[in-house]
Amino acid sequence: MTGRTEKRGFAARPSDPDGWIKASDASPARATAATAYTARLTIDVTPELRGRIKIAAIRRGGTVTDMLRELLAREFPDTSGDRP
Repeated sequence: MTGRTEKRGFAARPSDPDGWIKASDASPARATAATAYTARLTIDVTPELRGRIKIAAIRRGGTVTDMLRELLAREFPDTSGDRP
């Protein structure tokens, strides 16, 4: 019989407990007003368009989520102070 190999599981603790404890105290890097409250929006796009969006985000050095949030905010600015 062969012995089981030690595999690090999904919820396994890191080898450095002090680093693990201190890491939970760090604030999230993206804790901004935009991410304080979010709602999920689902759209259907072709696989080709999805690929182009992902490539554009990578080239810009960001994520698809951040890029699309900026695009939507730019196209649909807050008009709550405007008068009808």
